[in-house]
Amino acid sequence: MVKAGVHVSIAGSLDLAVDRAKDAGCDVFQMFSRNPRGWSSKPLSDQDCDTFKAKIRTTGILPVDHMPYLPNLASPKDEVWGKSVETLNSELDRCDRLGIPYLVTHLGHHLGTGIAGGRARVIKAINAALETNDTSVMLLLENTAGEKNSVGSSFEHIHAIMDALLQPERIGVCFDTCHAFAAGYELRTEAGINETLAQMDEQFGTKQIRIVHLNDTKGDRGSGLDLHEHIGGLDRHEHIGMVFIGDEGFRRILHHPVFRDLPLICETPVDERRDDMGNIAKVRELAA
Repeated sequence: MVKAGVHVSIAGSLDLAVDRAKDAGCDVFQMFSRNPRGWSSKPLSDQDCDTFKAKIRTTGILPVDHMPYLPNLASPKDEVWGKSVETLNSELDRCDRLGIPYLVTHLGHHLGTGIAGGRARVIKAINAALETNDTSVMLLLENTAGEKNSVGSSFEHIHAIMDALLQPERIGVCFDTCHAFAAGYELRTEAGINETLAQMDEQFGTKQIRIVHLNDTKGDRGSGLDLHEHIGGLDRHEHIGMVFIGDEGFRRILHHPVFRDLPLICETPVDERRDDMGNIAKVRELAA
């Protein structure tokens, strides 16, 4: 049985995210530990943490946190970069207090200063946050879709960042199928999946993957579309198997030994075609 789940809301209180994950039939779930559209966050109380951790123990569901939208670890603007480092440090602390083992982060946008400059800012940001934060939380670097000015759309970019980090044992990878496909990696065929994973293995090793964001995509392979535009209320991820990667692509992904035992999180829409439970069921059907 694969370990599948979805991103859930914390509306009302943090512990309700666990209830929503349980109701959806999740083995794993992702959440924002705070409002993702602002810089400030409500401090966690001891009761918040105790209640959340108690529900995690009771259900046995694996929780994953995601960085909010505004931070940009690659920003050339000192004010934004500084606030981004502070937010990263804060989220690591919040994960530690809540008993969440993984924090997923996008690597940001260099805003026209070049990939090398953007990577340098990301490296400096992560090193700065980890230096002042001694938690056991693992930071997962998420691959991007290849949109303009993005950092981290190729395995080479991610390897260059990981190779320069001072505490590599605290770093892993969150592999997003939608983003990889949009960035040009083939995931529909067995040969394509094997080639994609061979390229990954050459750069930083497939064992670095700790979480998979399992999403189909509205953009074709290599489109480079920004497929994760949450800030504007638009998410171009698609239901599992409905568009370009398709049922057979996901069937091959889910039967591959690299992916089949990893926690799988769908960041898919909820609409008249399918809801969260439907996407989890689809994942389990294709993995059977």
